[in-house]
Amino acid sequence: MKTRSASLLLALLILASGNALSQTSGNPVTDLLLSAWSPRNYTTLPVTDQQIDMILQCGIKAPSSRNGQPWHFTVLKNEAVMKEIIPNITPGNVIIVISGKLSQAGTTPDFDCGLTTQNMFVAATSMGLGARIYGGPIAAAREKREALQIPEGFTPVIMLRVGNFEKGTDAVSGASPRKAKEEVVNWVK
Repeated sequence: MKTRSASLLLALLILASGNALSQTSGNPVTDLLLSAWSPRNYTTLPVTDQQIDMILQCGIKAPSSRNGQPWHFTVLKNEAVMKEIIPNITPGNVIIVISGKLSQAGTTPDFDCGLTTQNMFVAATSMGLGARIYGGPIAAAREKREALQIPEGFTPVIMLRVGNFEKGTDAVSGASPRKAKEEVVNWVK
């Protein structure tokens, strides 16, 4: 319970600091979701093992089809290995490779891996860390499947980069613009 309270307090502090987007709902969870963005200006201050553990725990708690939990997490801290996958990695960052169980009839491992990645993204953001989801460089991780010790029967699906970032960045101008709600939502009544 203390961790949840601390995370909610941190989300509120992020909002109060002016680093949040202009939308708020008054609910700490939705405010965090509305203010989340993916910074690019990472620092070399390392992510702690305790932070990584909490992020992984949040990923493990993600929903999945039929509760299959078809994922496996590979945490990369070795800068040389990370640079082979994401060339512009900053020392102190961490890459979490999310691998999905090779598809079986009636399962949705890619979708489920997306859900667990989103959980970890939100967890990292709530802890005041920067997080970026990568799909494109996943081919490099697939080529290094054995070196990354990804278990047999799993393949890399998506990656999450986590790191500390320059807190002075204005999230409104630093975040990519979002499409208007009217462009992506229709109501059928």
